[in-house]
Amino acid sequence: MTDLAAIELGLDTFGDVTRDESGELISEAQTIRDVVDQAVLADEVGLSFFGVGEHHRPEFAVSSPEIVLAAAAARTERIHLGTAVTVLSSDDPVRVYERFATLDAISSGRAEVILGRGSFIESFPLFGYDLRDYETLFEEKLDLFSRLLEEKPVTWQGSLRAPLTDADVFPKTENGLRAWVGVGGTPESVVRAARYGFGLMLAIIGGPADRFRPFADLYRRSLVTFEREPLPIGVHSPGHVADTDQQAWDEAYAGFEAMNNTIGRERGWPPYSRMRFQRDVGPEGALYVGSPETVARKIAETVRALGIERFDMKFSTGTLSHAHMMRSIELYGTKVAPLVRDMLS
Repeated sequence: MTDLAAIELGLDTFGDVTRDESGELISEAQTIRDVVDQAVLADEVGLSFFGVGEHHRPEFAVSSPEIVLAAAAARTERIHLGTAVTVLSSDDPVRVYERFATLDAISSGRAEVILGRGSFIESFPLFGYDLRDYETLFEEKLDLFSRLLEEKPVTWQGSLRAPLTDADVFPKTENGLRAWVGVGGTPESVVRAARYGFGLMLAIIGGPADRFRPFADLYRRSLVTFEREPLPIGVHSPGHVADTDQQAWDEAYAGFEAMNNTIGRERGWPPYSRMRFQRDVGPEGALYVGSPETVARKIAETVRALGIERFDMKFSTGTLSHAHMMRSIELYGTKVAPLVRDMLS
């Protein structure tokens, strides 16, 4: 039985290129330095995890999250550090393992990796992969990565990568590497995470969390079917915390509007509106935006509905300023986290 009050609370960022207090876009270099400072604050306020996404497009500054996380590792003490997500399909599993094993050494065992196919496709042509191989690439590379996690010589063969024969990979970790698969909500992806023995991270970016209960139940049943030990389930959802609901809504809206409209123009979405935003921050929406009490209540409801072990709030969205994000992190760690645990105890 999951101890709900033991919930791990973390943060995710994609390194969105933000605006300063005067409204000017800051540089990608400054954005990356800000992300490291955000990780340091997350550690100081006692949060469990800090995740950095991988992207290859102008809205996001971070294309090499492991380097950013290594910088954060040198300035933090307790917080676990990982990705949100590593796009395994357009990377090499051996190199991914090597980079995260190195991060694990630098951080004294605090590294985690969340693997996924990613919600953007820019990395495929950038690194020479054919989108027609989308499913096969991820399936084969996840299989290989699961074997590398055993930290023994690997013999492996697939159809889209050179085979390995008794290949040993270094460095070894001291206590193993914690690994998850990020899932957007297909049963096949849920079962695959269980089959290969990865934790399940549900990316809930639309609608109420309780509609994902069938996926959580399917994952737990699948672990039993594949004769695996219980593994954790987490949720990743966007949010922002301020002193009051109205302040949080007013601060966050412009960033959500900018990001939704930028991506929406590419994908044929209707223009984002304040009416839709207010629906998304309500009880039936996937945005955790509001005062500490409002955000804590919504997180606690999600934990109860799904029985999860971790909740990660994506605290950066669009052009929200670094100062507002730092205040959000502070409130999340000092106010939201204790409230959530009190509500669940």
